Amino acid sequence: MAFTAAISRPSPPPLSLHSPRFHYQNFVPLSSNYPKIIVRPCLRILSSLPEPSAKPKHLVAAAAAVPVTISLDTFVSRFAPDEPRKGSDVLVEALEREGVKHVFAYPGGASMEIHLMIGTDAFQETPIVEVTRSITKHNYLVLDVEDIPYIVREAFFLANSGRPGPVLIDIPKDIQQQLVVPNWDKPLQLPGYSFRLPKSPETGHLQQILRLISDSKKPVLYVGGGCMNSCEELRRFVDLTGIPVATTLMGLGAFPSTDELSLQMLGMHGTMYANYAVDKSDLLLAFGVRFDDRVTGKIEAFASRAKIVHIDIDPAEIGKNKQPHLSICGDMKEALSGMNRLLEETGVMYDFSSWREELNEQKAKYPLSYKKFGEAIPPQYAIQVLDELTNGNAIISSGVGQHQMWAAQFYKYRGPRQWLSSSGLGAMGFGLPAAMGAAVARPDAVVVDIDGDGSFIMNVQELATVRVENLPVKIMLLNNQHLGMVVQWEDRFYKANRAHTYLGNPSKEAEIFPDMLKFAEACDIPAARVTKKSEVREAIKKMLETPGPYLLDVIVPHQEHVLPMIPSGGAFKDAINEGDGRAAYCLLMILLHLIWVLH
Repeated sequence: MAFTAAISRPSPPPLSLHSPRFHYQNFVPLSSNYPKIIVRPCLRILSSLPEPSAKPKHLVAAAAAVPVTISLDTFVSRFAPDEPRKGSDVLVEALEREGVKHVFAYPGGASMEIHLMIGTDAFQETPIVEVTRSITKHNYLVLDVEDIPYIVREAFFLANSGRPGPVLIDIPKDIQQQLVVPNWDKPLQLPGYSFRLPKSPETGHLQQILRLISDSKKPVLYVGGGCMNSCEELRRFVDLTGIPVATTLMGLGAFPSTDELSLQMLGMHGTMYANYAVDKSDLLLAFGVRFDDRVTGKIEAFASRAKIVHIDIDPAEIGKNKQPHLSICGDMKEALSGMNRLLEETGVMYDFSSWREELNEQKAKYPLSYKKFGEAIPPQYAIQVLDELTNGNAIISSGVGQHQMWAAQFYKYRGPRQWLSSSGLGAMGFGLPAAMGAAVARPDAVVVDIDGDGSFIMNVQELATVRVENLPVKIMLLNNQHLGMVVQWEDRFYKANRAHTYLGNPSKEAEIFPDMLKFAEACDIPAARVTKKSEVREAIKKMLETPGPYLLDVIVPHQEHVLPMIPSGGAFKDAINEGDGRAAYCLLMILLHLIWVLH
């Protein structure tokens, strides 16, 4: 096996060295053979973070009490240009040269060369390249220490160009230990890949889209994660055209949920009015999307009345699930900028007021809502309160299940990358680690993991990391003692037949089990439990005001269902907008009673 690390590239502004704690290169090294210490931007291996109150703009290592600004353009190596150094040292510097500021690694993964040479069936050896081939954009097995600088630079280029995606680099231990004088200036040579990268959209194609808009009466924007880097251009396009916007789960925040033209999320658990708009539309502008089954349902019935325009940077997505009438393979930012320029030059004005009035009627008729039962806490209410108290500006992560859908529905995202979700991967346990990463990258932001008890328990051990690193992560646990989404499907489609979806202790059903507060206590994290609706607001307010990490265990009814719901493989006409587990349970009891009477 070998050293593997997930890599991410931060924004390009200069690094500001002003943390109250001093970290020199002895904070990073994979080798002990160093010349004298040089003040420089240093790759930070997380072991402790500044107190949350400090909230520096750029969280990086500090080398002096007086703030110093060092540009990545004037990178200074800790080694002399012709000085041999280990492959592991080359790796660290290669990451630094790409602007990496933080490395997340398992114990020992950032302090020593790890694991043995490949091909010996040694301890922990796994062919990681083969294991990950189907879930990475590209991966490398480094067999020559001289290739490290080039491979790292090429990996960052591949990860960030075209359709962004994960790139894995596997560096065996013997390669890490070899000495080399690195060549940092070898040019990238990717003629095949570069040739296949999308070109700038042709003006003629953009004009065709604008003509389709002119001819339409009921256009809708269907916006996905591919628009996250072009939010300003998207908003300008909406301002110029007045076209309503429906977003996917991955597209939340690309367009403000609070805007009057926002239809919020579409799809299986999207709003009734978003799905109505797509169903009745005569022109569907699909921007940065992949026509996922959780959006489309029955593909033949999806936007069946509409002409479809599909713009995406990945040619594999064009026509894969739904054949468009007009498609452009290109960067959304360039496409939107081009259309905005044409609209501004021509001064054309569109009038879709009657269409918007029709959709506003649907908004009034089918708003997102929930039922109230005394002091029982509706999970949707807890999220609404969180949205109010954070002014919709928090970074929200989630696991997978009902809590994920409620967080998508009831928190009003104002901007891009406020919403962190595993989306189509459906990775339970994603919420807490994602929130931890966000807290490191954005120490100035409020970060809340809206989680379910089923998802949270899968990575509960990371509470120890949260405490050790003093990460100001807030955890709002919607605890219903069940695998809620599975229970909902059992209620709706399997006659409420339960199959190990109750997570509590059957011998003590009146007690909360597991006791999440004890997990928090074990990790020295402040925590509280709230069981009454009237106490929710103060409990959430205390969570947000408490410095550092905090866990709030919100006890909610397991009978609650995520609505609306379009059954898998269904169409808009099959949408469910009423009922919950209470109704399903009552119906089951009535049927059982009738069977008993008849026999």
